[in-house]
Amino acid sequence: MKIYFAGSIRGGREDAELYMQIIKYLKTFGEVLTEHIGSPSLTCAGDDGLNDRFIHDRDLEWLKLSDILIAEVTSVSMGVGYEIGRAVESGKPVLCLFRSSFGKNLSAMIAGSPDLKLVNYHNLNDAKKAIDEFIKAQEF
Repeated sequence: MKIYFAGSIRGGREDAELYMQIIKYLKTFGEVLTEHIGSPSLTCAGDDGLNDRFIHDRDLEWLKLSDILIAEVTSVSMGVGYEIGRAVESGKPVLCLFRSSFGKNLSAMIAGSPDLKLVNYHNLNDAKKAIDEFIKAQEF
């Protein structure tokens, strides 16, 4: 299985360590195409490619190759929202993980979408459980 993981880069890197832990867990299910999202060396400058066009085209190619998208959506990110929209538009299964206990507001475009699975969670173990259930529900 090819997994596209989405998490905030230019919107803030406060959750980079959490992303790394989620990615490590996702790798037990298959190949994570966006493993760099969890890298501690990736900064909010988003310097993970030659230029913005390169990053856009590369990431959309990875999204196209993926079987599912799993996004951590607690930190606001226009890029993550864009990726989710493109995945939904192409019919890919999408899981969004949101930590409501952090006092942040989730976009109504994510919270109100019937075309994705949204799970509120509190810790890494809750996220792992949501991932387990989501992946088990897919038919590949």
